[in-house]
Amino acid sequence: MMELRNTPARDLDKFIEDNLLPDTRFRMQINQAIDIICGFLKERCFRDSSYPVRVSKVVKGGSSGKGTALRGRSDADLVVFLSPLMTFQDQLNHRGDFIREIRRQLEACQRQRVFSVKFEVQPSHWDSPRALSFVLSSSRLREGVEFDVLPAFDALGQLTGIYKPNPQIYVELIEECIYLQKEGEFSTCFTELQRNFLKQRPTKLKSLIRLVKHWYQNCKEKLGKPLPPQYALELLTVYAWEQGSMETDFITAQGFRTVLELVINYQQLCIYWTVYYDFKNPSIREYLRRQLSKPRPVILDPADPTGNLGGDPEGWRKLARAAEAWLNYPCFKNWDGSPVSSWTLSTESDSEDDETYDPRMYQKYGYIRTYEPSYFSQASSTFQEASTPQAEENW
Repeated sequence: MMELRNTPARDLDKFIEDNLLPDTRFRMQINQAIDIICGFLKERCFRDSSYPVRVSKVVKGGSSGKGTALRGRSDADLVVFLSPLMTFQDQLNHRGDFIREIRRQLEACQRQRVFSVKFEVQPSHWDSPRALSFVLSSSRLREGVEFDVLPAFDALGQLTGIYKPNPQIYVELIEECIYLQKEGEFSTCFTELQRNFLKQRPTKLKSLIRLVKHWYQNCKEKLGKPLPPQYALELLTVYAWEQGSMETDFITAQGFRTVLELVINYQQLCIYWTVYYDFKNPSIREYLRRQLSKPRPVILDPADPTGNLGGDPEGWRKLARAAEAWLNYPCFKNWDGSPVSSWTLSTESDSEDDETYDPRMYQKYGYIRTYEPSYFSQASSTFQEASTPQAEENW
């Protein structure tokens, strides 16, 4: 971390390239390991089950799926969508059963030496865990790869192109979350949308996200819990770029400073997007009103309106104090010693298509950003990196 704080602002791009970007061998290692696990889940895991279980797809999520993985952090989230899970409540009630079955099959395969790999299953402290965590290692892999496998209900079905879900999916999600008092519980069902939201972004923005994540991870080691979710910092970085730049090439130090200033001003944050859900449906509109009226910070998951990533105010206070100290370090200084300027953020909302609801009423409380799906199709031609076809990401 000393290396980052003492890196001159003009050299941050080189710091990212030298220290944070995964190398080719690392990416190949992750993909090898994922192929092994996906093949196991689809072809063998449920083959001898007492009742039919079909794996409709396996989706690579997390930083590996979004294209924002950090070098040396060999981990992967795999969301496995199973046919017996027909509702959100099914997922909540039965995911523990499927996790136990996956674990049992992994251990059986290891005993029978079906694979030339080893699995080290991590202990869980929960009766109904959300994920099966294990480490996969083999002679072909340079180091062990950590996996989280998460069973999920396939709420979205097969996605094609620029996709906005049927609003009824979100109506059912909201009703279920309210009934069960489990807001944000089913975000795994929308993993593909979370992934696509970030994967279509310019290469340099992803590099800035890596830099912010590196800063956050080191703060986490020093400050301990509680801290805001890392995903909240990723979304803040996207928001800062959308509001302050929208360029495929920009000054990294300015973007980095802008994100830290947003962290410092966390009590003003009210951010959401309308890429996948909006205010047109009355039930969703009423729910979003309540979400956006909650104490700041409010950062809604762009794929899941029930997921407010605002988190614990104490965690934001700790991170804000760290950000204030960081703004005095060399990584935010120009060659002549003057401070790097931040981006000027616009807080104008462009969601004026709904006459019955005006989100600008919330602007006095903080920042708002919304985008319609057409944003991606209009802007994608300027991006340096095209999105990866879904066939390469889903198994």
